[in-house]
This record gives sequence, structure tokens and C-alpha cells, in this order.
Amino acid sequence: MHYYKDVIFQKPLPEEIRRLGLLPVDLHFHTRHSDSATRVRDALKLAARRGVGLAITDHNQASGVAEAKGQKIRVPLVPGIEVSANDGPHILLYFYSVSDLLDFHRRHIAKNRRVGPFTAIRLDTSDILDRREGYSCIAVEAHPCGYAFLNRGVQRCVAGACIGEEVFSRLDALEVICGGMARSHNLKAAGLAVTHDLGRTGGTDGHLLHELGGVVTCAEVDTAEELLDAIRMKKTVVIGRERPLVEKAVMGTAVLPHHLPYAVPILQARWEQGLPRIRKFVEGRLNR
Repeated sequence: MHYYKDVIFQKPLPEEIRRLGLLPVDLHFHTRHSDSATRVRDALKLAARRGVGLAITDHNQASGVAEAKGQKIRVPLVPGIEVSANDGPHILLYFYSVSDLLDFHRRHIAKNRRVGPFTAIRLDTSDILDRREGYSCIAVEAHPCGYAFLNRGVQRCVAGACIGEEVFSRLDALEVICGGMARSHNLKAAGLAVTHDLGRTGGTDGHLLHELGGVVTCAEVDTAEELLDAIRMKKTVVIGRERPLVEKAVMGTAVLPHHLPYAVPILQARWEQGLPRIRKFVEGRLNR
């Protein structure tokens, strides 16, 4: 099993991290503006108390970041969004300004959302990456090895022939510690970042308040903007641990009510995403 000096699987201690001159930021966290019950103000207050920065990355939504900007709680805030691509991957886009994020969401995401607001939009990965051109932002693939049996990761999609491997060259970084993933998947993601010479980020993918700060991306910087520069220049350290199975089950139970009203469009999107794998399997059987 391989380990990486800039990917550390242990509980983050923000006070010690800051004492070393590093800024710790949880770069993947959800609020009640998507499929979480966590209030923006509560997330900001806890981040301030724990001494970590925060990226609010709601599914296909930017209103949580807009609300956070209006709060008077001093926390390094990275304007972010987790975009669910039609062909499977979840793309984390981090912007240097809230105004750019809101403009990108208005022009490209809002009009392409399905009835199920938290499921895949009508744009493929290549379309999303095309449309982020012209904005000051960085593109990171969340949980690149996929969630469970779902096509929610770029490597899972490449392996299933849903997407070409050239997609890696269009990303700035990979999420190498995702709090919701298994250790084996995170280690594989770290290896992919090395193979494709990409930056490294980490975040809890938290939906419950207490999860915030369990995985952090750290760099020798003072501001959120400088952190994005460090990610692009591959000068980050990622520290954190995956959630235990029991906690994953608790989070899944908490998230489920947000998705149930949209069960039909979610299933439809999953069927569309799985079609390339089905076609590949059928063609393989027919060509035997």
C-alpha cells in the first residue's frame, strides 16, 4: 500500500496546523441550500470556533454562498459549488469571488437543472469545464473513484468508458481525502493525482454540522484566494480521516428525506448515466 507525504490520514488539529503557519480549510461541505439540514450561520460559527476555513459546496446551487457572504462571522470563505455532471462526475468549482460564482450559476447551471435539484444537470463534464473558461476558478473532481456502485467519480467513469481519460488534463486537482469515501478509494485518488500531475484537495463532504473540519486542505497562506493559488501550484497538504461506517449511515439517513421527493428524476438520471456501461457490456457479450 502506498502513502503520500502530503496526504495525511489523521484527525486534523487546527490549532497546531495554524501554529505551523498553515491555513486549514474544509473544501467540501453542504448546507440546507441543498441536501443538508445545516444552517449556513451555524456552519460559519462552528468553523470560526474550530479555527478552520470553509467552502460551502452545495449541489448545483450557489445561494448558500451568497447567504454566507452576508454574515458578519469572520471565516476564510471559499466560494464553491458541487456540480453534478450528466455523465457522472461531481465537479467542485472554486471561485475567487462570490460574484463570479453567482454569475456562473445563473448563466450555466440554473437553466440546466432537472426537476431533482440535487441530481445530475443536463450538461456533461466537458460542457461544464468548457463553460468555466473565462472565470477565475479552479476545477477539482470530488471523490474521483466513485461513491459505492454509482458513477459519481471521474475514474469510475473513465474505467466504464463513459468519459475519455483526457478529462484529467482539464482538471486542476483531485479530492484525495473525501470524508465519505473508503481509505482504499482515497489512496487510489492520491495515486491518480500523482499520475496525472494534479493538485490535491480534501474535504469532509459533510452534511451534518459536527462533521465540519474533519478533513482539511492546508497551505502556507493567509487568505482563501491564496489557498486556490496553492492548489493550482500543487503546494497543499491534505489532513483528515474518513467517517466510520456508523456515521456514514447516520448521514445517509439524514440526507434521504431531501432526495425522496425527487426519486423519479433521480432514478431517470441514474439510468441515463448507466447506459454507457450497459451498452459496453452488451456489445462485449455480442462480440464473443
